[in-house]
Amino acid sequence: MTDPDDTLIIEQDGQPTVAATACSVADFVHRAHEEGLDAVVRPSLATPKAARMVDTDQAETILTYCAEQRCSTAGVVCGACRLQRRQGAVNSLDDYIDQFASVHIGDDGRSVVGNGSGELKVASFEHLARDWAGEEYWFWARRVLRKLRYGVRQVDDLIERDTADLGAAPAVLLVAPQIPENIGMVARAMGNFAIDDLRIITPRDGWPSEKARTVASGAAAIIDGAGLHDDLGSAVADLTWVVATTARQRDMRKPVLTPEDAAREISERISRGERCGIMFGRERNGLENDEVALADAIVMIPINNRFASLNLAQSVLLLGYEWMKAAGGASLGRVTTNERPIEPGVNLGNSRPATKQELLGLFEHLERELADSGFFNPSHRRHVVVRNIRTMLTRMEATEQEVRTLRGIVATLTRGKGKDQNTPE
Repeated sequence: MTDPDDTLIIEQDGQPTVAATACSVADFVHRAHEEGLDAVVRPSLATPKAARMVDTDQAETILTYCAEQRCSTAGVVCGACRLQRRQGAVNSLDDYIDQFASVHIGDDGRSVVGNGSGELKVASFEHLARDWAGEEYWFWARRVLRKLRYGVRQVDDLIERDTADLGAAPAVLLVAPQIPENIGMVARAMGNFAIDDLRIITPRDGWPSEKARTVASGAAAIIDGAGLHDDLGSAVADLTWVVATTARQRDMRKPVLTPEDAAREISERISRGERCGIMFGRERNGLENDEVALADAIVMIPINNRFASLNLAQSVLLLGYEWMKAAGGASLGRVTTNERPIEPGVNLGNSRPATKQELLGLFEHLERELADSGFFNPSHRRHVVVRNIRTMLTRMEATEQEVRTLRGIVATLTRGKGKDQNTPE
């Protein structure tokens, strides 16, 4: 088969395989994506398990091979890849099931009978649908390549904060989060609003999580800096004031705040040197009463009372938005070396509002041409029509450039400027 390095990637068992590790390209990409580059790349020859790993240049070659789908040209595709499904005879979920004698779904005895051989066990119908479709390994490879080539941003790259002002944002506490991807989306929302103190209490799927880092995208540094705690008590130990978010009413004598109220209170307390935190519960059923009992106040988001369930990251984003409003320092959109901060309202750029003299010149020009064209008919209504036109044009609050443009339009329509000379009159 043809590949970028005849000795690095070979064909084995009908799949492109990394010769140095004896694993398929799909498995290599999967490990690099899920566990991080450290799981597949050796920093030096002295590294333990070096024989089962590759160096940085080799890793880039393998990832590029997958990212550019060179396997398709070679005619040998990894078995679990979506490209293989597209090229094979497996065109539907039924075709996939039909490859097996039986497919067992979950732990409750459900199964589907096929016409093939062997058995397949999957956790749910969702897993079955994903398995038959195959994974987009080339997409994963592109993500890992970006990390390999450009690294990941650090917290200082995300948040502009004086070193003397550390801790000047509330901590985000995730109690027993269930889905790593949700943690990643939480980190992304935190980065949007200059919050970097993430504390994770007994995550269901363990920690650290490369899935969370991947979903966090440019905010992976917040994931890397997250604190892991065995219990809520240790997570709040250094905080002086904590609020608990909930959509369910609690029979507790605690202040109930809106996100705006809570953000204002947090901002005031932080300005006095206190450390604050915002507590979020599990995706499935939120915070337990004993956990809410540790909080100083409850936050409830104004919402449609018939559908009050919010995604974990959505909740963090709403509280983060209110926090940044209360604390100040937000900008409308991004600010770069070529993009300066803007204020609400119309951005006039290099132009300026038209003067009344310029507007009167436009009015007189337009009214003169309209009169010559016989627009004011009947003539005794001219003053009413003129007043309406002037009111309409005044309301647009034109810039001087826009007034010049409008006058140019009027002149062109009435004098035929730029008209095709070959067009008969």
